[in-house]
Amino acid sequence: MGLDINPQDIDRIIEMAWEDRTPFEAIEYQFGLKENSVRKIMRAHLKRSSFELWRKRVKGRKTKHSFSSRSTRFKSKNQK
Repeated sequence: MGLDINPQDIDRIIEMAWEDRTPFEAIEYQFGLKENSVRKIMRAHLKRSSFELWRKRVKGRKTKHSFSSRSTRFKSKNQK
């Protein structure tokens, strides 16, 4: 796979990926892994049926892709 990640981090990445409210952007921020890399980790470390179940759950799910849409940035009162 080419990723040099320790087993504790892999466990945490899998845990975060399974959580419905944890977006892929949070995993990228913490571990520097894009969604495709997370998917490769999940495929490599889960049973096939578990991986397929996970993919079905997260595919197109807004909560897994909404980190950047949460407004934590400064917004001027003049902006609409």
